[in-house]
Amino acid sequence: MNTQTLLTGQTLTFNGDPFAQAWEDCVQINSRGAVLLEAGRIAAVGDADTLKARYPTARVVSYGTDLICPGFVDAHVHFPQTAMIASWGKQLIDWLNTYTFPEEARFADPAYAAQIAARYLDLTAENGTTTVASFATIHPTSVNALFEAAAARGQCVVAGKTCMDRNAPDNLRDTAQSAYDDSKALIARWHGKGRAQYAITPRFSPTSTPEQLSALGALWAEHPDCLMQTHLSEQPDEIEWVRSLYPDARDYLDTYEAHGLLGARGLYGHCVHLTAREVDRLAEVQGRVIHCPTSNAFIGSGMLNLPALAARGIPLGLATDTGGGSSFSMLRTMAAAYEAAQHHGHALHAAQLLWLATAGSARALHLDQDIGSLKAGNYGDITVLDLKSTAAIAQRANRSGSVWEDVFATVMMGDDRAVRATWIAGARVHG
Repeated sequence: MNTQTLLTGQTLTFNGDPFAQAWEDCVQINSRGAVLLEAGRIAAVGDADTLKARYPTARVVSYGTDLICPGFVDAHVHFPQTAMIASWGKQLIDWLNTYTFPEEARFADPAYAAQIAARYLDLTAENGTTTVASFATIHPTSVNALFEAAAARGQCVVAGKTCMDRNAPDNLRDTAQSAYDDSKALIARWHGKGRAQYAITPRFSPTSTPEQLSALGALWAEHPDCLMQTHLSEQPDEIEWVRSLYPDARDYLDTYEAHGLLGARGLYGHCVHLTAREVDRLAEVQGRVIHCPTSNAFIGSGMLNLPALAARGIPLGLATDTGGGSSFSMLRTMAAAYEAAQHHGHALHAAQLLWLATAGSARALHLDQDIGSLKAGNYGDITVLDLKSTAAIAQRANRSGSVWEDVFATVMMGDDRAVRATWIAGARVHG
């Protein structure tokens, strides 16, 4: 039985970082391209006519002038907040207490956790997202639910039990010891099994005592191939709160560094209000900054100057931050990243935005050897974009002067209707 599938259309490929060099030199669109899928991975990428001749028995799926992209990689989400996305009218701390914590308490129920995990992965697949890095809740059941749902889809997911031992409701607190023990057990069960990757997950410094941060730092030292994900410098009020809780710390980042939670495999969400020292340290250790522009706008956190961090060589990822972010769409998130950069006087090109949502986020997660680019050997995680998905976008594309103008219009105005198809591990899961 022939298991080869050849996708034809316009193909988006990378051979460099468009924030480190001219985008024209490292991002290409082949108007007559193709991607060969075999045994869950990409076997070849090239010209459609060449690959058709080389693999004459491959099943051909023609996408015409649609854009065949790497699958979107959402580098910071909270899948337990799926059902409460777009909750009205609160800034971060009030929003957590009013909406987030009551919802997260429900994940003690394994059936509810499984229901939301499946719903979340269905919704994200409809939006072209093939990999996520997600916070769970304090309940190991929530972590199991997401990894189990992802495994059933052959999907790469990063996740971890959220750890909190103070400044949270009683039913959402663990302890320094139980956070360590639960996380260690989950690492043994899931990390590196199939496509699962574990991230040690202190929610943020205000909800962890120094003892808990130290315990998690020790766990990370024992398992240095794990990722570590948390939040950093999201809002001014939050930063003041951290200062009051950690009076001896030099700054917010130092609350992590002092407890062994700073490193190149650390994922630091938001980072809107970094000090100069924090920027220097993140650049020095190559800590990953995950940009969450829709969430930053929705909760009133501010506009991250992402190009300034890119200029320092800090590895960057892009994320919806569901449900602080008000959309599951990475297209909407790219548009918000463009708007945030404009606030600081930078006009990001569509090539940079697409790279950030795919190869950039994959690099941030240390997964770029497997996902994020259309290249032989990578998993067959692919998103196909209709560049004329709505009447408004089509009328713009019909008078554009280049394919990049078409792509930019879809980035700025597109939503799930622009996602023609989503493929995970070589299997079509949407479209």
